[in-house]
Amino acid sequence: QVQLVESGGGLVQAGGSLTLSCAASGFTFMTYTMGWFRQAPGKEREFVAHIGWAGGTAYSEDSVKGRFTISRDNSKNTVYLQMNSLNPEDTAVYYCAAKKYYGTRSDYEYDYWGQGTQVTVSS
Repeated sequence: QVQLVESGGGLVQAGGSLTLSCAASGFTFMTYTMGWFRQAPGKEREFVAHIGWAGGTAYSEDSVKGRFTISRDNSKNTVYLQMNSLNPEDTAVYYCAAKKYYGTRSDYEYDYWGQGTQVTVSS
């Protein structure tokens, strides 16, 4: 049974940092690109970052590059999202997702999804 379990969300003040984790099970983690997406209230879900099995990364150019860092530990089947310099516009539910082989910024191409973790940034 495939599971993606996010953790690490919470309430943080503007300028603060959070690290999200996503523990994966039920599939061959190393053959999947892992992605983070987010959905703010009243908005569509948007791409944040993804990381391939060997560590190649891609980020949303518009909003997070330079502030967020995606990483993975293949020995722990876990992907992380380090978020720095958070601002209220980063408030959203953050989702972890898995896609076989190569990454993409399109959420509909991902095979598996977690339940999401809420990140709230206060001003």
